[in-house]
Amino acid sequence: MNANSTGRAGPKLVIFDCDGVLVDSEPISIAVLRDVIAEAGGPIDEATAYDRFLGRSMASTCEILRGDFGIDITDAHLEFMRDELNRRFEAELQPIPGIRQTLTTLACARCVASSSKPERIRTSLRVTGLLELLEPHIYSATMVERGKPAPDLFIHTAREMGVAPTDCLVIEDSPAGVTAARAAGMRVFGFTGGSHAVPGSLKAALAPLGAETIFDDMAQLPSLVAGTEPAAPAV
Repeated sequence: MNANSTGRAGPKLVIFDCDGVLVDSEPISIAVLRDVIAEAGGPIDEATAYDRFLGRSMASTCEILRGDFGIDITDAHLEFMRDELNRRFEAELQPIPGIRQTLTTLACARCVASSSKPERIRTSLRVTGLLELLEPHIYSATMVERGKPAPDLFIHTAREMGVAPTDCLVIEDSPAGVTAARAAGMRVFGFTGGSHAVPGSLKAALAPLGAETIFDDMAQLPSLVAGTEPAAPAV
């Protein structure tokens, strides 16, 4: 494995989160989630929704809603949410700017590890024209016992890809994802270039959690991985 210009060995595998990292889906997802929560019994403001649910699986989100807010999400709510997300993704979803070139430029292996279900991940990647660049290496929180912020998904992904956790670099946009990557013993970069970065207060949220680099331009990633691009200040 080659060392970059900083003297640190480069990763053998880059693990991408999907929502907010590969595809600019978080504003759509949060809007639909808030509609469902309102229908289920009580509105939650946008700032709270980003703070409590960004990057988490639907199972974890339902647990938080039940335990902390007294709101039960039924199977009918979940079915409506799936249908509405699919409809809006097909009509509105866009890739993160620069991601296609980045995926074709990276010199190491790459894969996806997302809190979403496999069918939603593949829908997102198909609609945005990225599926062929990442298939079949797509991993979902449904494949493990605990979703992010637990490390289970990243540990499972590294095992399936045949790479040691210490040789992995995770690209994440959520506090739950950064926490999970660090708990898995992996390097992690925080990405703040999605359209949800400002309402989600991402830079302030990610900086204290151990993200090695925080960046907002996906076109920078190959250089950052190689250690030739200055990192944005993590403050």
